[in-house]
Amino acid sequence: MSRCRRDAAARPGKLAGPDIAAATAYRGGMSDAARTLFLVCYDVCKTSMRTRVRKFLMAYKVGGQKSFFECWLTAAELREVRLTLAELIDPVEDRVHIFQLDPRMRRDLLGRATEPVTDVFLIV
Repeated sequence: MSRCRRDAAARPGKLAGPDIAAATAYRGGMSDAARTLFLVCYDVCKTSMRTRVRKFLMAYKVGGQKSFFECWLTAAELREVRLTLAELIDPVEDRVHIFQLDPRMRRDLLGRATEPVTDVFLIV
């Protein structure tokens, strides 16, 4: 039995809902123009779906590798990423995690790892 099939049988098939308390605090303290650093991780079983997810996230990534992408997102972009990923994956077999990162925290880097881009940049 494949790892994806085995994992799918052990957990329900849907994305976790947003943290309402965190979202309220985020919206109250920042404008929609402010960007926050997120780590978007995915485990998608089917190659065609995995390719679609990767191509979609490439538009937002500033760092990362393979199935882990560091993305600076506005609140509106985060909503778009969540909605689109929910449509692209099979919620029974696949999973996506979106973690909000604190860019002020020190990072432990191992191997060929590089710091995410924190300079001013423009996404078009």
